[in-house]
Order: sequence, then structure tokens, then C-alpha cells
Amino acid sequence: MRHAKRNQRLSRPTEARDALVNSLVRNLVIHGRITTTLARAKEASRVADRLVSWGKDGSVHARRQAFRILQDRTLVKQLFADVAPRFTDIPGGYTRVVRLTIRRGDGAQKALLAFSRLPAIDAPVRPKTEAEKEPEPVAVGAGQELEESKKDKGILEGIRGLLGRKKKGNA
Repeated sequence: MRHAKRNQRLSRPTEARDALVNSLVRNLVIHGRITTTLARAKEASRVADRLVSWGKDGSVHARRQAFRILQDRTLVKQLFADVAPRFTDIPGGYTRVVRLTIRRGDGAQKALLAFSRLPAIDAPVRPKTEAEKEPEPVAVGAGQELEESKKDKGILEGIRGLLGRKKKGNA
């Protein structure tokens, strides 16, 4: 009999479906939120909720069960150290599925799958590289003026620059 065997088939054989869902959950643990189709999000939500429950348990057996899905020791550590402690005071509902727009190519309903409690805003995600850092603002005192090259040219000056025309009054 087929009692309590609910799952979406996702048009894939069992091994491919398991690999797809495990990959979605792995990315959810890494990024905190993912965008996918509604059917995939619902299936991944079930597995992610189970993972957080194991993370709250914290036993060695729970870590081994989580490793079967995540296939990465650092992700298991992140799940048990960072993700699961956020949900110690609630008994369930660790993820949420939010419907998004319809995908233009095939008309599939897209959805956002995210943990219901995201990490604190001030928590550092990763340090910025030198290329990503913003330049420090230059203080302008009384009597000092910014150089001509640093002044904001405006949209018309930008268009003139693209077209190769010079502003009237310049030699």
C-alpha cells in the first residue's frame, strides 16, 4: 500500500530527484534563500525543515543524517552552529515558500524558498575585497572647490560625451 508516501515526482527518476532536492537544500544552507520553481521549493522545504530539526537535536546520529543530504562537513557545521540555533524556541515552520512571478519561457510558477528567520543584518557575510570597497568621501572646506573632473556632469553632459559633441563655450 502507498500510505504516507507523499512526494512530488518532478518529472525525474528517484536518484535524479533526490540529487536535485539535496542540491537545492545545500544551496539554501549556503545562501539562506533560493529562487526555484514552486514544486521544487515545496519538496526542498520538507527536507530543509527536517535538517533544521536534526540540527536542533545536535546528536552525532543527527549530524550523520544531515551529512547524508549535505555531503559537506563545513555545511553540516554551519547548519548545527549557525542555522539551527535560530529556531530553538519554535517547534516547526523553519522555512517559507513565497510565490513569485511566472517564468516566461515555460510558464512555470517561480517561488522563493528561504529560512523564516534570517541571520542578523549586522553579521558579517564576508570581507570586501579591495575592488569592492567604496572610495572614502573627500572633505571640502570653505574656499576649496572640487576638481572639474570630479564634478557631477549630469545626464546631458554624459550624452554629449557619448556623441562626441563639446559644450558651447569650451574651446
